Amino acid sequence: MNLLLLRNIVAALLPALTSILANQAAGHGSVAFEDDRCVISINFMQAHFTVFQPELNDNEEFCEDIPDVSRSVFVMEYLHKLLTEMEIDFRIIRDIDRIGRYASWEDIESISDIEAVTVYYESPRIESGGFYTASYEFADRGSYLGIVTAQHPFEDRNYNAVFYFQVGGADLGTIPLFIALLILLQLGYWLSSGGYQRLKNRYGKSPPY
Repeated sequence: MNLLLLRNIVAALLPALTSILANQAAGHGSVAFEDDRCVISINFMQAHFTVFQPELNDNEEFCEDIPDVSRSVFVMEYLHKLLTEMEIDFRIIRDIDRIGRYASWEDIESISDIEAVTVYYESPRIESGGFYTASYEFADRGSYLGIVTAQHPFEDRNYNAVFYFQVGGADLGTIPLFIALLILLQLGYWLSSGGYQRLKNRYGKSPPY
């Protein structure tokens, strides 16, 4: 490959790669982090969100990455008093469209049959004590979306939160693909710039491997 052409390809790909990796590392959709705990936004209201797997991980807390396929206990601690007066339901669906961390309520509304992708649903209830809990035993690893819906106590309107989480190990997304691409580009640059020939000249007819 022409050395100048290869350099141009590397120069063109690196900005896009940097942007994608940054989004993979920093993007969390409707989930933010505060004091080492997850915070979800239900419109203008917020709640701390934590997941426990008591049978396998004692009291260890998880957020987006739930390590094992096991019973998982979801806990929301309300950070806005109005939530204690609202009927709130909780749904877990499979992320079949691989929306991931950027899932929004518009994505949920576009699902034609939400029941078909639902793995768990908790009916609306009021938790005046400020803590909402739900428990579900996952059967499969993969990507899921949690959906929280809060009904306004006095007005005919709902507030929603959508958040992504991965069960059975972290989802690395496209990161491995781009790492492999970087390695290939680096290898191509090394070959086209005479690296193999220099190595061959240093050790004789062929490299020592």
